Amino acid sequence: EVQLVESGGGLVQVGGSLRLSCAASGFSFDDYIIAWFRQAPGKEREGVSCIRSNDGRTSYGDSVKGRFTIRRDNTKNTVDLQMNNLTPEDTAVYSCYAQAQGLDYWGQGTQVTVST
Repeated sequence: EVQLVESGGGLVQVGGSLRLSCAASGFSFDDYIIAWFRQAPGKEREGVSCIRSNDGRTSYGDSVKGRFTIRRDNTKNTVDLQMNNLTPEDTAVYSCYAQAQGLDYWGQGTQVTVST
């Protein structure tokens, strides 16, 4: 069974940090691009960051560049998203996504709330 399980969400104050983790199982993790998306209430889903497996190349959405860092550990089948200097605009449900060769999978998501 394919699973992507996110953890690490929660409530944090403005300027604080959180680390999200995505644990994958049931598929060849090494072959997949892993990404984080987020969706805030009333807004469209937004790509936050992604990381390739073969070369570890990363990309970030403009709104998170310089504040968020994505890393993957292919030995543990995990991808972490370190989020620093959080703002209320970062409040959203964050979901992990895996894609390769025409197949894709989504996690259930984890809530991140940034309070003033």
